[in-house]
Amino acid sequence: MTVESYGIIKIPVATIWEGRSEIKENSLGETVSAISDEGLYGMGLTITGAEELGFYPVRTFYGYSGFIRKEEMELVSLDELKCWEECGLMVTDGIYVDILSLPKVQGVRLLSLFRGSLIRVFSFDSETEGWAKVELFNGRVGYMRNQFLRKKEFSQSGLWTGELPQKKIVDEASFRKSVVETAKQYLGTQYRWGGRSTAGIDCSGLTSESYLLNGILIYRDARIKPGFPVHEIPKDEMLPGDLMYFPGHIAMYMGNGSYIHSTGKIGSGGVVINSLNPQAEDYRSDLAESWYASGSIFGTAPLMQTPC
Repeated sequence: MTVESYGIIKIPVATIWEGRSEIKENSLGETVSAISDEGLYGMGLTITGAEELGFYPVRTFYGYSGFIRKEEMELVSLDELKCWEECGLMVTDGIYVDILSLPKVQGVRLLSLFRGSLIRVFSFDSETEGWAKVELFNGRVGYMRNQFLRKKEFSQSGLWTGELPQKKIVDEASFRKSVVETAKQYLGTQYRWGGRSTAGIDCSGLTSESYLLNGILIYRDARIKPGFPVHEIPKDEMLPGDLMYFPGHIAMYMGNGSYIHSTGKIGSGGVVINSLNPQAEDYRSDLAESWYASGSIFGTAPLMQTPC
């Protein structure tokens, strides 16, 4: 009998909850969402315990734990998970991308996916120019515009090795530029507590997803955590792509005093660019005054494979 100790997310966005409930009570006695993170289509999970009340406890390949509804993922064996991971996956790279039954816009829509989803690609250049032939997790074959695909830079092997596999960075300047450009692709996305997709994203969702899409797995929350590749650096040594930490908040430095972040502040309400320059129109005094640390994957602390 196959031991099913892994899962693959089979809906466009699956919520990862703090516990076996979708709501909780905060310190003010208000009923609020218990969302902790989100998983995107095709993402693998390690199941860490038994199903209870319709939820499974899970751990993501980037070392984050929570609970997911059982109907939002497919239970798979390790061999099935490895087959999915190692058989031609690419990453969707559009705000919201349709998978169609035919390589033409009149095709029947099979599924629509957000940036960062994983899909198996049979042919990047199919029989019709500009269309890739792809396979969904349920085996259905479809087509999507190949302009909305990007190379999968990260590995999910930590699900079965217990380590955080990190891409080897051969050109620091190119990596810094790429991670900033990836974050900028989310400009205008609404703020969503616990979100990590182009439907809605929070501050650490933006930074961790931007790094993930470039092959580096950093901690998903807004703090520097031992065992992950980000380490503290002097503020005046920041370069583009480095991270800025505030109480309960995180941003990515872009250079020239500018930073990009996802904020719930009224008037912003999503992914925006702000400045550290007090004379700039987009200066945020509240953040400038509460900024307590900067972090980088470069510098004195080496980038290593670390245990989940």
